[in-house]
This record gives sequence, structure tokens and C-alpha cells, in this order.
Amino acid sequence: DVTRAVFDEVYRTQEASLSSFDFLSEDGSTLIVGHWDADVVLVDRRTPGTTHESWAQVTSKTLRTVHVHPVHRHYILTAGAGCVSIYDVRHLKPRGSKAVSSLNGHTKSVASAYFSPATGNRAVTTCADDRLRVYDTSCLSSSSILTTVQHNNNTGRWLTRFQAQWDPKQEDCFVVGSMAHPRRIEVFHESGQLLHAFYSEEYLCSVCSINAMHPTRQMVAGANSSGRVHVFMN
Repeated sequence: DVTRAVFDEVYRTQEASLSSFDFLSEDGSTLIVGHWDADVVLVDRRTPGTTHESWAQVTSKTLRTVHVHPVHRHYILTAGAGCVSIYDVRHLKPRGSKAVSSLNGHTKSVASAYFSPATGNRAVTTCADDRLRVYDTSCLSSSSILTTVQHNNNTGRWLTRFQAQWDPKQEDCFVVGSMAHPRRIEVFHESGQLLHAFYSEEYLCSVCSINAMHPTRQMVAGANSSGRVHVFMN
């Protein structure tokens, strides 16, 4: 609860490092948590304690992000070492879980993959091969690539990797950091067109790796690897 400055610890593990999580249920009672070692666990906040209910392995290497489909919430999108896949949570197993489909075309490690916010009919990925990719995920069992955007994603070892994120107010635009000078935050259309670049030579002098659009207002926030947040608003 941000307004009261209090929190509840819902999950803890000493066996693995956590990479990402998402709420599996709309009421926030259940979570899907990703581990760096490619495991995912199901956490139920209604169960006493801070352990998981079940676990499964989804890839053979690393797992960077896990994202729940906004409509069909038993489907999740995972991204890791060169692999982006869609899984049905109901069919996950400790070993040998089979993906419903894979989003192919990545040649290096993938930093993130996210469904579009309203329908989940699109997915955007950020890859170390210096490309942003938009996929048609309207048919979850057979995803196809729509757009490939050439984009410098080489943040180096000291900066957090870029993660392209959808604008929650619309289905066809996403925001991502940039290595360009002057420093900026970029907004792209799903077609690959650069729609806008937020920059301020006076205030924004660093790379904003993690960026997010406000869900209702015309506002974007970008965070750098030093913990500073830059906010642009209309």
C-alpha cells in the first residue's frame, strides 16, 4: 500500500534469484514469479507463509521476464536467453513443460517480452541483437512477426538492459530507452515508426533503461541505473 507506506511479504526463497513477476489473477491473489534459472513458481497470497504452491521449468537456460496475458490469464509469455515462448499455466510441469508456441527470430539474448495491454493481440520483444520486434499473438498457438525495428540495445555491462513497454492507454504504441545523443526516451508505433522522442538537454543527461507510461494521463517516467527518475508530462 503506497499511500500508507506498508507492504506484505508474499514470497521468499533462498534457493534462487528472482527475475520478474506478474499477477496471475485480476484480484492480485495469485502471482507467477520467474527465477533467473528458468523456473517459474505459483504463489497464492491467501495461503499462510511465504512459500510457493507449485513450480515448473519453462526454458533450459535463463528467464528474464514473465508476463500474463491480459485476457486469457492462464497464458504467460516468457523471455530469456534467445528464447521467447507462450505457455499455458494449467499444463506446466516440473520438467518437460511444452510451450504453446514460440516467438521466433531472435539471434541473441532477449531482455523482455510483453503482451499488449488490452487484448494481448500483440507482443513486443527487446533483444541484444539490436532489434525490437512486434509479433501478432492474436492466435496464441501460432504467433507471427509483424515488425522489426533496428534499435541500439547495447547498454553495456554497467547499465540495465532496455525493456520496451506498451503504453497501457493504447494497443499500438510502446516506449523504450535510447543510447542516442542527446539522451532521450523513444515512443514507437507497432509499425516501427518513431512517433516521439522525449528529451531535455538540461535535465536528462543519462540513459533511461526502464520506462513506463502512465495508465490514464499523458505522462512517461524513465529511470536510469543510478536510481534517478525523469518524468515528462503534457
